[in-house]
Amino acid sequence: MYNITLIPGDGIGPEVTNSAKKVIEATGLKINWDIVNAGADVYTEKGVLVPDEVFKSLEKNKIALKGPITTPVGCGFRSINVALRKKYDLFSNVRPLKTISGIKTPFKDVDLVVFRENTEGLYSGIERSISNDSAEAIKVITRKASLRIVKAAFEYAVTNNKKKVTVVHKANIMKLTDGLFLDCAREVSKDYSHIELEEVIVDNMCMQLVMNPSQFQVIVTTNLYGDILSDLCAGLVGGLGVVPGANIGDNMAIFEAVHGSAPDIAGKNAANPTALILSGAMMLNYLGEKKKSDIIINAVLKTIGEGKYITKDLGGSSSTIEMTDAIVEKILA
Repeated sequence: MYNITLIPGDGIGPEVTNSAKKVIEATGLKINWDIVNAGADVYTEKGVLVPDEVFKSLEKNKIALKGPITTPVGCGFRSINVALRKKYDLFSNVRPLKTISGIKTPFKDVDLVVFRENTEGLYSGIERSISNDSAEAIKVITRKASLRIVKAAFEYAVTNNKKKVTVVHKANIMKLTDGLFLDCAREVSKDYSHIELEEVIVDNMCMQLVMNPSQFQVIVTTNLYGDILSDLCAGLVGGLGVVPGANIGDNMAIFEAVHGSAPDIAGKNAANPTALILSGAMMLNYLGEKKKSDIIINAVLKTIGEGKYITKDLGGSSSTIEMTDAIVEKILA
């Protein structure tokens, strides 16, 4: 029996979260779901974006599945997601991206994963106003954070039989900050002599990804670059609606869809549940339940490949519930 925090979120969050929950339970895995919520709807009701019960649940269970959350403009955290990552030192943002048969894209053989450092860089939020006409932000890069995210990428490569890790940087211009990150990558790579370390400047990386993404296997980079590159890579495989994600630290992991809360279609039974279902599969793999994780992934891929029960954004006409039920049916079969 696993105790897992479930955060439905808002917008389409409750709908896709319910889908993921239903699919995971179809594998026969015994889970005690501790359901708590955060976001805009909670703020309207309780006056806080993240109630104490969310923190208590996360700290008790150490693992969570989270739906998309809307951060209200002009109050509270800059981002609830960023706040959770910083509070619990979830330093590794992991986003696997793979071509799915049945989804039309120009690329047929994308199979890569992006490791994004999650706690510092320009997203440290250290800004100040110099005058009415100028402002500055401080980019923070530390040896500790750089070493651990690069090590996480190399360990993933070892576990998944990958032969190359690509570190993305701008050390030719930002010689101290990106230079430190690059030096850390080189240092870590010495312990993995059987895995190639490739160094690519971030602007060139963007070009290479849209020309020949299949040349890359594992990408590791800083916070801002990772944010940009992971969304770019999502576009290569069909968009954010089919891409899972995770924020992982030493003592906690939160698995989440990386798309927004889509309030325009909330409650219409039209949301694509793929991203959160695949995030749930990632969570099971993290728990050591690889066989059940693979069962979910295969059921999702088969459902999309057949094209009969898929949502509108994937080119079909099915509802969220119909697509979910089709995936469940394949799992039970």
